[in-house]
Amino acid sequence: MTILEGAEPVRVEDSEKDQENSEPLIPGLPDEIAEHCLLHLPYPYHTLVRSVSSSWNRAITNPNFVLSKKTLSLSLPYIFVFAFHKSTADIQWQVLDPRSGRWFVLPPMPCVKPVCPPGFACASLPRQGALYVLGGMRSDTETSLQTLLTYRTSTNRWSLASPMLTARSFFAAGTIGGKILAVGGSGAGSEDTISTVECYDPEKDTWAPVAKMRAGLARYDAAVVGNKMYVTEGWTWPFSFSPRGGVYDAEKDTWEEMSVGMREGWTGISVVLGERLFVISEHGDCRVKMYVPDSDTWRYVDGGKFPCEMVQRPFAVSGAEGTIYVVARGLDVAVGRVGEDGERVWVDWELVRAPKAFHDFVPSSTQIIYA
Repeated sequence: MTILEGAEPVRVEDSEKDQENSEPLIPGLPDEIAEHCLLHLPYPYHTLVRSVSSSWNRAITNPNFVLSKKTLSLSLPYIFVFAFHKSTADIQWQVLDPRSGRWFVLPPMPCVKPVCPPGFACASLPRQGALYVLGGMRSDTETSLQTLLTYRTSTNRWSLASPMLTARSFFAAGTIGGKILAVGGSGAGSEDTISTVECYDPEKDTWAPVAKMRAGLARYDAAVVGNKMYVTEGWTWPFSFSPRGGVYDAEKDTWEEMSVGMREGWTGISVVLGERLFVISEHGDCRVKMYVPDSDTWRYVDGGKFPCEMVQRPFAVSGAEGTIYVVARGLDVAVGRVGEDGERVWVDWELVRAPKAFHDFVPSSTQIIYA
């Protein structure tokens, strides 16, 4: 046997790896057709698919696979719910497929323990399949956190990103122009109210300070409409003082006072559909109203009554594609489909009951993410 001078011997590991790389995705089918089949596989089953074979795992995790799903518009919206057990405070991310009504659980977040679940803020880049969990508070020391946790649907994994510049909890977060804003909250101590604001660039994995709020707020609800983020503390018992609110303009990097009509009519949790801001009132029969910018007023929408007798507070709300999703205690979901005819706007509701195993779970946040 002749060995060429200077040639390296072929290692068994390399030979096995080449054999794996040449393994067909589905025996008997060209890889192009097999890849097309995998592209139509629903997101919840990607984790199972990865364990079928190494070739399937490589195909599913390849960045081109995600790009192809986006190009072919195969990604569908899923409801991601950040929930905690009301007795143990154990945290968990559950995901609902609104088409089948099936739930599945995400891998555990790699965060410190114990924590106070409502102290976190959540944001997302829906079309990029990215979920962000910011800050939080340790429940044993009541100290705020700087951490940023990222989940990606393409890998079904959590990772640690660059920490925030300021430790904060009980604050607002939102997405403008593909970047994440962290607004106000409590600082190093639970009584330390802060007004600083910072912006995260996911592509560079960096944080940068932006214009500060004029004053810190007692509690937060926030909504992003266009290039502006609206932040309000809302009405609080005993309703003696008019709520404060601010508006951040990302193009100008400035804050201004929220208009009187907007802040005084903001009486519940908000959700944005397109360029329209809705609020589900936290009092009475939880009627839905819509903000009218031209007149700085709120207008109640028509349609069926919100099923407040059938669900329990607290609520977490999100929306996409003309539909509002209100997640209640026990993770029951009220689904409101918004219709429009001229100036008339209405919402028709239906209730999706969660499994009985979720009875003791309380929602803290919900995000719509495409996967």
